[in-house]
Amino acid sequence: MKRPLSFLGLALTLSLACHAQAQDGRLIATGGATSIDGAAGGGLTPWAVITSYADEGQWGASAFATRVLLPDYRLDVAGIAASYDNRVEVSYARQSFDLGSLVHKLSLPEDTLHQDIFGLKVKLFGDLVYDRLPQVSLGLEYKHQDDFLIPSLVGAKRDSDVDGYLTASRLFMGAFFGYNLVANGGVRYSRANENGLLGFGGDRRDSRSLLKEGSLAVLFNPRWAMGVEYRQKPDNLSFAGESDWADLFIGYFPSKHVSIVLAYAQLGEIATLDDQNGTYLSIQGAF
Repeated sequence: MKRPLSFLGLALTLSLACHAQAQDGRLIATGGATSIDGAAGGGLTPWAVITSYADEGQWGASAFATRVLLPDYRLDVAGIAASYDNRVEVSYARQSFDLGSLVHKLSLPEDTLHQDIFGLKVKLFGDLVYDRLPQVSLGLEYKHQDDFLIPSLVGAKRDSDVDGYLTASRLFMGAFFGYNLVANGGVRYSRANENGLLGFGGDRRDSRSLLKEGSLAVLFNPRWAMGVEYRQKPDNLSFAGESDWADLFIGYFPSKHVSIVLAYAQLGEIATLDDQNGTYLSIQGAF
């Protein structure tokens, strides 16, 4: 069995990133945080923004670590991303999903599921702040589930697949009782079961679905934000239902080097166990 990637093991990488010199061209918080798939954005969903604060003709990079604590499970994610010209982003994320009490309930042969996600995002047009059009980006995510025995036993058809998504983001100045408002909306083309941790496709449905996702965030000042996210999920496996995901989050951006996101995540039913709602914490270092 593969050892899960240590959540604390990325601390050194993050601390080095925090000491790097940030670029001055983009406003603080406009690089977003990092989603659980490794793309720049919120926690559950990517935004159209490109990671770090690199502007035109500049390179940037970020590293992150995330932990989601649920009543019966734990998800640890860590990864890195790089960007160029505020237009292209490449990313990598490693997910480790601790099956917790489900191991004993179903007598499972493994206690942890692992997944690698390689992402590419390209800004198509517009800008988050300065253009008349919202910033619109197209993304692809190649996902590979490393421990396919359990997903295959519950009906998954394949251990790897590609998600595609199109997303638009816009900052509205003073739109919420005088505070700035960031709105993001997108669609995803996917057949990933529980984000791919339970494989792709299933006995109930093996074709991709067009899924909605989005978020709203109020910027109370340049360093603090509060918002909500929503991510629609497919329902491909007959052995258990798959709930849509949502969260309520607070983001803190002490500088362009660091972002911290704390959230209450409502993930619903996961692999037959209901009410999987808990805390989400993510730390990102950027330069």
